[in-house]
Amino acid sequence: MWATITKPFAWLMVKFYELTGNYGFAVILFALAVNIILCPFMAKSKKSMMRSTRLQPEIEELQRRHEGNPQKLNSEMQKLYKEAGVNPMSGCLWSLIPFPILIALYSVVRQPLTRMMFVAQEFVTTLQDYFVGAGLYTVPEKANAYFEIALTKLTHDNWAAVQADLAGKLDPRLLDIDFSFLGLNLGDQPRWNFFLHTDWSDTAVWLPALGLFLIPFISAGLSWLSMKISNMSNPTSSNPQAAAQMKTMNLMMPLMSVWIYFVMPAAMGIYWIANSVFGMARDFILTKHYKRKLDIEDAERIARRSQREKEIEEKRLETERLRAEGKTEKNANTSKKKIQANEKQKADERKAALEKAERAARRERLGIQLEEKPASQVGNRRYARGRAYVPDRFTNPDEAEAATAAAAAESEFAESIDETVEDDVIIPAAESAEAPQAESAEQESAPDGTDE
Repeated sequence: MWATITKPFAWLMVKFYELTGNYGFAVILFALAVNIILCPFMAKSKKSMMRSTRLQPEIEELQRRHEGNPQKLNSEMQKLYKEAGVNPMSGCLWSLIPFPILIALYSVVRQPLTRMMFVAQEFVTTLQDYFVGAGLYTVPEKANAYFEIALTKLTHDNWAAVQADLAGKLDPRLLDIDFSFLGLNLGDQPRWNFFLHTDWSDTAVWLPALGLFLIPFISAGLSWLSMKISNMSNPTSSNPQAAAQMKTMNLMMPLMSVWIYFVMPAAMGIYWIANSVFGMARDFILTKHYKRKLDIEDAERIARRSQREKEIEEKRLETERLRAEGKTEKNANTSKKKIQANEKQKADERKAALEKAERAARRERLGIQLEEKPASQVGNRRYARGRAYVPDRFTNPDEAEAATAAAAAESEFAESIDETVEDDVIIPAAESAEAPQAESAEQESAPDGTDE
């Protein structure tokens, strides 16, 4: 399964090696080809990320406006994304594509015999036994993930002997691969402690070791620079927490890559260096292109929004004018259920008003006098505004102190609830029961049996 996935990458590496005759240049050309192939996808990712970043000020404004209401915030953000044509996840998804390619390349570099040349496993065993018999290779006691690199290097160093001694057993797909590049062996792993175990008197020994040692740091530095350049084209978030997280991520990822490339063959570090250089060039071109394009799109979007808001405001003013002139028409699109609800509400209001008027007329016929309401009364709560409330305490400050004291004294022992005041809808049971009894008593006392 994995061999099938890596086959296109292996074929590409073999073709570049046959074209250049140099393993390092083949890796660099491979990085260039990957960047060219991924350019349409990375362009889409770049455009989506730039669009999302440009919306950041509007998103932060929505977060401030709808703080504490996550449902409304989510709804407004979805509208904003839809209007701007942004998919928040698209920028992240496309940017993950290079990682499977990196893993596939690692497999090709780590196993050049079976994953790059696709020679048979039986021939790998034959080749290993040949070098063990010749005293050139010792099978390690522990499993070695890079033993195929060692066998490939021995094959290159003893190519003529292998061709002669294994003439009847050779796999036709076997290639003479040379890992050397600028004096470095790209099949070797960089050693962080090389300076403790090197011969400093021989430049042919310590100089390649130093070059391998520097590859992880150069790749990490270029990775950091690539992210720095990419972020420079985006406005800085005003959210301190988000800015701190981004800064930490931009620092931690290159540091992690230093450790990763110390445990991998140097060819992987060369690939990442080339990939970062090509990536910075691609990012620069795409940023310049989409900045100009998005400026035009933003201007058009703002113009459409302004026009839409203007039309809405004009409709609102026209509706208010028609309503003031009594010329508004019934909305034909109003649902039957809503119309019935409005009619029921109006009917309830008319019924409550009639009942209130009937109660007032009944009290008037019976000669029931309502107590004078204090200025502080709201509904049936006599002192809702306070027992010492004086309405003109600010407009008439000279008499306010005496009026306040008088109001406080008058209300000191008075009941706080006015039982003679009914709610507009709910009729107190006591009043509704007493009124008919009083009216009946009056009818009995009248000589002709009629109301006065």
